[in-house]
Amino acid sequence: MSHPDAVVDCAVYLAGRREPGRPHYADAYARSRRTRDAFVWLGLHEPGPAVMAAVGRTFGLDDLTVEQTLADGHRPTVRRDGDVTLLVLRTAGYVEHAELTDTSEVIDTGDVMVLLGDRFVITVRHGAAGALTSVRAGIEHRPAVLAEGPWAVAYAVCSRMVDLYLEVSGHVERDLERVEETVFARDRSADIQHIYQLKREVVEFKRAVLPLQAPLRSLLDQRPDNPPRGLRRWFADVDSRLTRAVDRVAAYDDLLNSILQSRLAQLAVDQNNDMRKIAAWAAIAATQTGIAGIYGMNFATMPELGWRYGYPAVLGLMALTAVTLHRLFRRSGWL
Repeated sequence: MSHPDAVVDCAVYLAGRREPGRPHYADAYARSRRTRDAFVWLGLHEPGPAVMAAVGRTFGLDDLTVEQTLADGHRPTVRRDGDVTLLVLRTAGYVEHAELTDTSEVIDTGDVMVLLGDRFVITVRHGAAGALTSVRAGIEHRPAVLAEGPWAVAYAVCSRMVDLYLEVSGHVERDLERVEETVFARDRSADIQHIYQLKREVVEFKRAVLPLQAPLRSLLDQRPDNPPRGLRRWFADVDSRLTRAVDRVAAYDDLLNSILQSRLAQLAVDQNNDMRKIAAWAAIAATQTGIAGIYGMNFATMPELGWRYGYPAVLGLMALTAVTLHRLFRRSGWL
């Protein structure tokens, strides 16, 4: 479903500074083409087919690119179609929750596509996470960087996404600590379904973070269609922070695997203890059944069958056997 007002913001930037007003994107693009060192930044949120088709006609986008911007769930990538570069990033946001359950949503993901041309940059965002309002406000306070052109916007978006990854990873680490505490607590109250749910959320986070490494590093190559030289050190800084985020997510995934294996081992031990208790009580019951079964045959020559105290003696023997076996099993740790 498209946003009722798909155009979030539109502005013309000249020599690193925003021109007054919020013009229609067609007028803004026409103006940027007439003015040297100017470009237009159009921000869209979940545009519908009609809006995106009109944007495509205005900026000269091909049909495949327009079609891809209408769907979410794309893998992070960078692709060049003629004079237009498509950069896809995954967004991430932490969902606050009082406690972890087997249905808790921990990480909300979406995506943002950055279309870069000679005099324009178009950002298309899907999902609630990763709003770019703060990105625009932040880069507008850095005119020296913004003067580098459309690629400055791409840098700002990449930087914001990586900052979100690091922020989310900090929250996930606290969730992991709580799960680890419950797994290794004396009462062992951790539900394995909760661990599986957190594992699913971390895997989703991992799919958003790890695939961005290759596209981002490809932008550091010295190619004519890559970011200008003045921005490469900024992209290198983003790549460095992304590496930290990747290391954290990989470590969390490994830690969750260890926690999961530990919990499974605990369950196996608990089941083994239960089976030993069942076997011990079954053995105690079997002795009583055996004695009762033998004396229940009523053979004429059975010992003590005609004795006056035979019945209470057999009951005493059964009780003595049960008590003896119970103490032996308790001493061995089976009960």
